[in-house]
Amino acid sequence: MKFFVNNDCIGCGLCPSVCPEVFSMTDDGVAKAAENDVAGSTAACAQEAQEQCPVSAIEHD
Repeated sequence: MKFFVNNDCIGCGLCPSVCPEVFSMTDDGVAKAAENDVAGSTAACAQEAQEQCPVSAIEHD
């Protein structure tokens, strides 16, 4: 499963705090997702971050 952060991101920092294995903050102050596919417990934490995102900026394939 691959995750993406769309342009709705407000840079709140929640996703990297929930799942730092997949999400990080850019120099522009918004989140980005790792480019590689994630599985298992890593995918579970990424899905948790997706569910908690206050602006629904996280998507997955």
